[in-house]
Amino acid sequence: QVQLVETGGGLVEPGGSLRLSCAASGIMLKAYTMHWYRQGPGKQRELIANIFSDGVSYYDDSVKGRFTVSRDDVKNTMYLQMNSLKPEDTAVYYCNTVYKTQNLWGKGTLVTVSS
Repeated sequence: QVQLVETGGGLVEPGGSLRLSCAASGIMLKAYTMHWYRQGPGKQRELIANIFSDGVSYYDDSVKGRFTVSRDDVKNTMYLQMNSLKPEDTAVYYCNTVYKTQNLWGKGTLVTVSS
C-alpha cells in the first residue's frame, strides 16, 4: 500500500523549533518531487516547500530562511525543519507527491505556535 505519514507536530512557543517527518511506504521518495503544504485555520492549503529528486529545494517566501526541507533516502523519509516559528505558522502540515498521475497526501500533522 502506497502511503505518506506525517508526524512531529505539536504545540511550540513563538521562536521555537519543530521537525516534521513524512515517512513513505510503497514508493521511493528519492524518485519523486516531494512537497510540503500547510493549511491554517480559515485558510486555503498552500505550498511552502519542495524537494526535487536531485535534492534541490524550493521555498515559499513566507518560510524562506526559517524552514529547511531534507530527505533521508535510507529511511525513505522527508523532513521539514522549522525554526523561528511564528503564530502565523499555525496550521496542519501535509506532505504530498504525484504518484501515477494521482495526488498522494498524508493525513497531516498539526502545528500550533502559541505562548
